[in-house]
Amino acid sequence: MHHHRTVVKTRPRPVFDPLHLQAVTLDVMAGSHAPSSLMAVRQQQRLARLVEVAYADSALYRERLGKSSLRQSDWLRLAPVSRAELMDRFSEWVTDPELNLQELRAFTADPQRVGEPWLGKYMVWESSGTSGRPGIFVQDSQAMAVYDALEAVRHRPPGGRKSMFGAFAPLDFMGLQDRYALVTATGGHFASVCCLDRLRSINPWIEANACSFSIQQSADKLVQQLNDYAPIVLATYPSAAALLAEEAEQGRLQVRPRCIMTGGEALSSATRARISKAFGAPVRNSYGTSEFLPMAWECAKGSLHLNEDWVLLEPVDERYRPVPLGELSHSVLLTNLANHVQPLIRYDLGDQVSIQKERCTCGSSLPVIQVQGRCDDTMRVPGHQRGQMVSLLPLALCTVIEEECGVFDFQLEQRAPGTLVVRLNLEGPEGLAALERCKIALKAFAISQGAKPIRVTGELGCAVPRGRSGKACRVLLSDRA
Repeated sequence: MHHHRTVVKTRPRPVFDPLHLQAVTLDVMAGSHAPSSLMAVRQQQRLARLVEVAYADSALYRERLGKSSLRQSDWLRLAPVSRAELMDRFSEWVTDPELNLQELRAFTADPQRVGEPWLGKYMVWESSGTSGRPGIFVQDSQAMAVYDALEAVRHRPPGGRKSMFGAFAPLDFMGLQDRYALVTATGGHFASVCCLDRLRSINPWIEANACSFSIQQSADKLVQQLNDYAPIVLATYPSAAALLAEEAEQGRLQVRPRCIMTGGEALSSATRARISKAFGAPVRNSYGTSEFLPMAWECAKGSLHLNEDWVLLEPVDERYRPVPLGELSHSVLLTNLANHVQPLIRYDLGDQVSIQKERCTCGSSLPVIQVQGRCDDTMRVPGHQRGQMVSLLPLALCTVIEEECGVFDFQLEQRAPGTLVVRLNLEGPEGLAALERCKIALKAFAISQGAKPIRVTGELGCAVPRGRSGKACRVLLSDRA
């Protein structure tokens, strides 16, 4: 008789260094109210170490830094770098020769491997491509410990239960036994989903009390799932939160979260007020990117505080000259002090940012910033029922075009209630093929959301308009919509 052994697939060990996490958490706690002079010392120490690593192990930065690379006074004269340059010179950029861009592209193309560690020691995620070209970003356990600690100590939702983890609060940054719902695009290796899956693999409490929900499904399905789950903390993009607020106003969404956490898009005061009123809960916004997840957090006073002990932001004008405090920049240069695997030193992020002169009355010594984000519009198209309108979220539409069609440089305009226009920077057979993919995918997506069949037209050879921030307003409404 043959006995068949059941093979149980074990989950890969997560990217996690508990000792470093504990040390960084204590440092972040101490730094939250540290005087500016002490913060400046920490910045310079971390910057010096970053420059030292970049000079030793990154051919790209060694070339850029030159012979005077180890003098801290020279880093402000370093020519800025762009995402396109870094991705074009990936093997020269990274400090670990085992990292291969083609292998990483193949890895992030597999949705079944979201959150899985690469080479047993790295977290990998892809950008959404909002700045015109997607990027691949790699983090080791030390960088992840910094992000975890910042999320736990400074980004924690208000009003939660006291954590039992003490200095290991990052393992419970959502609050012990608080059901946490992340509503986002779940079809790719995006940072938010990867990080949640990683935390779920580390901590059994988070695994039992945190879940992600796709914004790419119909509003009816999403509402039903959220009603069944009954989250205590709801985290999503402002446009998605506004859609859910409308569902709550109509009585279809019946969840009662104690806090709404938003990020990733511009949050207007009107949108914030509507979301807060609909759910009867405070809205806390944050600012982060694929290049550095928790760059800034919003305090109870409504100020957005920059985590300047671990990230440096330089607001600059069109010629990369520094702009005065309080003035909105043309772009901003980011230096990530936590990630030594992919050094980011004076990286052109493209956002418009201003650093305020005044300190916040909340007591934090961290500077207050204002961010000018993208203002994509939510499209509303006719639904099957008479008089019904169905909302199509900007992030969901962009994800469909990126993930299903492989197109990243585009603009989508609603020209009439049931007509969308796709503008591509492509021409010839390649452009026609891409346009056909977009038409099929967008029509199918609209129907899946409960809309009547829509008309999708296209324009090829178009330069996608970009604002001063360098980012395209990729989803917009015309006056006739």
